[in-house]
Amino acid sequence: MKTEPPAQASRTTTDLSRDELDAVARHMAEADTTPTGPLEATLITGGRSNLTYVLSDGASRWVLRMPPRAGRTPSAHDVAREFRVTSGLRESGVPVARPVVLCEDESVLGGAFTVVDYVDGRSVQSRDDLAALDDSQLAHVINSLTQNLAALHRVDHVAVGLERFGRPDAYAQRQLRRWRGQWELVAPEDDDVRAAAAELGRRLETAIPEQRFTGIVHGDFRIDNTILGHGHLPEVAAVVDWELSTIGDPVADVATMCAYRDEALDLILGAPSAWTSDRLPDASSLAASYEAAGGVPLDHWDFHLALAYYKIGTIAAGIEHRRRAGVGSGPGFATAGRAVPRLMAAGLAVGSLRI
Repeated sequence: MKTEPPAQASRTTTDLSRDELDAVARHMAEADTTPTGPLEATLITGGRSNLTYVLSDGASRWVLRMPPRAGRTPSAHDVAREFRVTSGLRESGVPVARPVVLCEDESVLGGAFTVVDYVDGRSVQSRDDLAALDDSQLAHVINSLTQNLAALHRVDHVAVGLERFGRPDAYAQRQLRRWRGQWELVAPEDDDVRAAAAELGRRLETAIPEQRFTGIVHGDFRIDNTILGHGHLPEVAAVVDWELSTIGDPVADVATMCAYRDEALDLILGAPSAWTSDRLPDASSLAASYEAAGGVPLDHWDFHLALAYYKIGTIAAGIEHRRRAGVGSGPGFATAGRAVPRLMAAGLAVGSLRI
């Protein structure tokens, strides 16, 4: 169904108009999920990455995800990827929200969007959220996290219909090329930061390892990208935020999870985050927990960890880039730029890449 685009002015906001919500409802109905009344939307995440809304018809709830309405960079904010990978994983044993509809007609909301079932559970984003878990509960959650990441990496991507979700080989080369390209689009004017990033990119280029393992990688795996169940010992009820997922080297996925333990994440998020808390295992302990859960051997660890710092530094630079462009607001926009030099320096300091 083709829908006339709303007035251009609405494209620069994070609000969904009544006409837009009615159009979303029509697309849901065409996918055999018909709201029983007019949809209402509550924005729960907006600005830094994809916009995330809870939709309600008064009886049921869903989650809508779409890119920012302006200031997007190529290949980022890919909600279609999220939909395709979660559709493939529905019967895999890896917990995901049930996909409802993918709409790639950008005339509807100004960008592609997805709707999935709402998963009832707890979200652990901040230190305050983390404080609600005692030490035994937190240990159980960490175990569930690493078990689910290891389980994801064991999924046969061809068997679940994701054989065309990404190239199976040369993942490190492709990732370095991608994030170098993103960096060129969002790099700050600071000469020292540019020099550090250039040097880290050069060292990574000379150290690209042979790829031994291939699987589905999430690309942004940590506690705040999951929904936990309400049980006394919470399990992961759903893994969310799949926009960076692809087929690649699982070792890189683990390295990204561990690199996010750096306090630079607090600058990106604009507040003390759960994932940087000293109550959690350090990076090496997390990596060991993953291997104990049946994950792949963490070969070429130093390279993948340094590349993860480069990637996250580029993501932080992208947030700062949008701030300079006057697009988006909220926690993290004023501070993400300060994370960039810290992350590039962390990459340069990694083990065998350090000179």
